[in-house]
Amino acid sequence: MFDQNPIFIPGPTNVPDRLRRVMDMQTRDHRSPAFGAMLPELFDGVRKVFNTKDAAIITFPASGTGGWEAAVSNTLSPGDTVLIARYGMFSHRWIDLCQRHGLNVEIIECAWGSGAPADLFAERLKADKGHEIKAVLVTHNETATGVRSDIGAVRRGMDSADHPAMLMVDCVSSLASMPFDFDGWGVDVAITGSQKGFMLFTGMCIVAVSQKALEHRKTAKLPRTFFSFDDMLAANGAGGYPYTPPIQLMFGLQESLKMLFEEGLENVYARHFRLAEGVRRAVDAWGLRLCAESADLYSDTVSAIYVPKGFDSNALTQHAYDAYDISFGVGLGEMNGRAFRIGHLGALTDVTMLSGLATIEMAMADLDYPIELGSGVAAAQQFYRTTAGASLAKAA
Repeated sequence: MFDQNPIFIPGPTNVPDRLRRVMDMQTRDHRSPAFGAMLPELFDGVRKVFNTKDAAIITFPASGTGGWEAAVSNTLSPGDTVLIARYGMFSHRWIDLCQRHGLNVEIIECAWGSGAPADLFAERLKADKGHEIKAVLVTHNETATGVRSDIGAVRRGMDSADHPAMLMVDCVSSLASMPFDFDGWGVDVAITGSQKGFMLFTGMCIVAVSQKALEHRKTAKLPRTFFSFDDMLAANGAGGYPYTPPIQLMFGLQESLKMLFEEGLENVYARHFRLAEGVRRAVDAWGLRLCAESADLYSDTVSAIYVPKGFDSNALTQHAYDAYDISFGVGLGEMNGRAFRIGHLGALTDVTMLSGLATIEMAMADLDYPIELGSGVAAAQQFYRTTAGASLAKAA
């Protein structure tokens, strides 16, 4: 195999050659002055992507799950109450993590395909007269269902309740691909990873933390060592790291930020919308249905698509892999066997997106799906060719 086919999963994403070349580097001394000098500029760049002026930026050698653990362990104590809605696999996994940490997790059950219930959050917070709820946890982009929630609406609901709870947001599959407004939405902790919109390899979680959340370190009693904010902030402030950093990923992040800013964040977001809309036009042409319940919930980084009754989505993704050497996302949780996912984030263009649509069309035709071969590709082509596109700047 020549390993030239792109992948169409919602992460890890395709890594541009420009970033691979930067990360193909000899070991560097992470205790050298050069490493310390890099950190302030790196964190300033990340702040721009989070859209925050004052949040602390903290990195750990981990995936997004490590960011979840860092968020709760540095700000909460055993028995503290957190409020979270379950509407997909990743909100479910965050619930599980909190329960394992001995937190009292109040769960609002929602249909998979729906988004964060801002109104129900507000209602529950208004009833919490004693302010027992310490944090509201929200998954911005639910990767399992292709749903993007309205974080601004959640914050407005919290404000209407006049409640002091922290707002924690998982933006692992949205940051650097869709607009995120840490300051404007009043977010206290936001978690992402290196392997999605930043187009890097897996292995670094990135956490933005408000001054309000940092204050909670003084009273938080959950244990933390590896994921200690205190240790990381102290070491970073002295120009170092409390242990061995993922140094290749940090240099990769520095170059990724250059790429994003060269393209322009607004152009990045517009490109992702265009890619996603082309996929949505294809899904409609196939006569299939997205898992997201309504257009206002559509994600611009991943589309989860129901297969027709009597078909197995896992068989479809397996056939695409076996026959054409291309990966698509399998159905997770309640979507297992019922839906497949097309990731359309990171280093993708109209041309690469069309190759993915053509391939999944062939796979569906091979398995006798009730679609017309070429219909989805044609719908996407028509959209792409008649709308202005933003391409990756210097991605080669």
